[in-house]
This record gives sequence, structure tokens and C-alpha cells, in this order.
Amino acid sequence: MINRLPYATDLSDARWALIEPVLSAWRAGRAEAGLGLADPVHELREIVNAILYVNRAGCAWHLLPHDFPPYKTVYGYYAAWEKDGTAEAIHDLLRAKVRQQAGRAAQPTTAILDAQSVKTSVNPPEATQGMDNAKKIKGRKRHIATDTLGLLLAVLVTAASVHDNAGGKALIGELSAAHQAVARVWVDSGYKRAVADEGAAHGIDVQVYSKPAGLKGFHATPRWPVERTFGWFMLHRRLARDYETLPERSISMIHWTMIDNMTRRLTGESTPTWRTDSVTTGELTAA
Repeated sequence: MINRLPYATDLSDARWALIEPVLSAWRAGRAEAGLGLADPVHELREIVNAILYVNRAGCAWHLLPHDFPPYKTVYGYYAAWEKDGTAEAIHDLLRAKVRQQAGRAAQPTTAILDAQSVKTSVNPPEATQGMDNAKKIKGRKRHIATDTLGLLLAVLVTAASVHDNAGGKALIGELSAAHQAVARVWVDSGYKRAVADEGAAHGIDVQVYSKPAGLKGFHATPRWPVERTFGWFMLHRRLARDYETLPERSISMIHWTMIDNMTRRLTGESTPTWRTDSVTTGELTAA
């Protein structure tokens, strides 16, 4: 039972219900395997609330408010869920639900590729960073593939010096393996022939789309959804830079960003709906 004032990043009952079965099954599986030394001390919902707080607020793990579980415990769950694929499994489950809610098939047939270079903090090792000379940014690069709704299909995190072509070829391989229904991919003119050839090898038609010459201002091209996805990332301050020591942890933070986005999308919430009048007067309440 949660006994504290709520944060704007907390899960509502409806949002928690979307992911609770996966995490409860995860905890039950560990108990059956004898991996727990004692009964769990912390509620999984509070662990997720703490992860979402770091994700949206952008604070360091050790700066988590004291009414959350200890930050080392929270990070331990975060790392475990990244390593065993639990966070990605929750993400993929929600993506299918959002697509079905929008009247789409669970598996997409079209994807969009793009890349985003971001500066790093002092945490990432120098070997995992590089210089994007085109953007004049030293740091890491996020190579992503989305569907036409802007939902994430695949993501790679590399040094910023890695060319879009190399990231694009790797994404094509991941798309072919994980989303076999994808038959068409849209890219911009920054992707060269090598990406189209990689797509052809996997039975995927890679199409280059550039804004028509002379067109000014916003134009909703077929590639616009992937740009919007990067905009969603920037709403979560933990992604304004890459703070993660390991690229794998960076990918997991991106997954949690999209989990936050999709749970709100599925429930139609922009802010928690379970606050009561007693909360606004400063009294504690149980969620």
C-alpha cells in the first residue's frame, strides 16, 4: 500500500493494470526459481513509479526523493529488467495494444528510420562516444525505427561518430528478424545505397523521401512520425543527454519513455486521475 503524496509521474490504477501482470509474473518466476532470499519488501508499482520519476525529471538515481524505495534497490530492478528483457517485453506488449486501439494490425508493414545525436554526461566511457561532425555534437547517436504511428520498433545506441548508413543497416536486420511483416521502410536522403541494398537482401523496399525543393515551414511528410518520436523523447529530461554508462541502459531508458507514453495513450490520461481532494490539502492518501 502506497502511503505518500503523489507525484505527477506516478502510475494511475488504470496505467498500472496494463503492466502489472508482466511484473507480477516476473516476480513469481524468480520466487519459483529460488532467487529471492526473503519476501519482497517493496511494491513493484513503487519501483516503476521511481523509474518513471527519474525518466521524466532527469535526476540522478541517488537524488530520488526519500519516499521512494532506496535508489540502489530501484536501479537494481531497472538493470535486471533491462538485462532479462522484461522492460522490452512490457514495451512491445503496449505497442501492440496501442496499434490495435488505433485500428491497426499488431504487426506493422511499414517502418521509418532516423537517427538523433545527443551529448553525453561524464558517465559514459570515452570508448562509447564519438563526434558527429555534421551536427557538431560529441556523444552518442540513437538509431531508431518506428511504425507510422511513431511507435518504436527497434533502437540502437552507438557512438555519435557511427554513420547513419551503418546504423540503418543494423536496424534493417533487427526489423527483418523481429517484425517480419515489414515490407517497406522510409528514410531521408542521408541514407545511402548501402541501406537500400541491405533492405533488398531482407525483402524490404527502402524508399528515400525528401521535402520538395522550395517548400518552407512544417510539412507532414511520410517521415514525420519518427521526428515526433524524437520530440516525445525530449519531453523526458533523462533523454535530453545520454547519462547512462552502458549503451544497453540507454536503450532501456528509451523503452521506459515509450512505456510512459503508451500507458497514457491507452488510458487517455495526461495527468494522474486518482488524486483526491485530501491530497490537495496536504494530507497523505493511499493509492
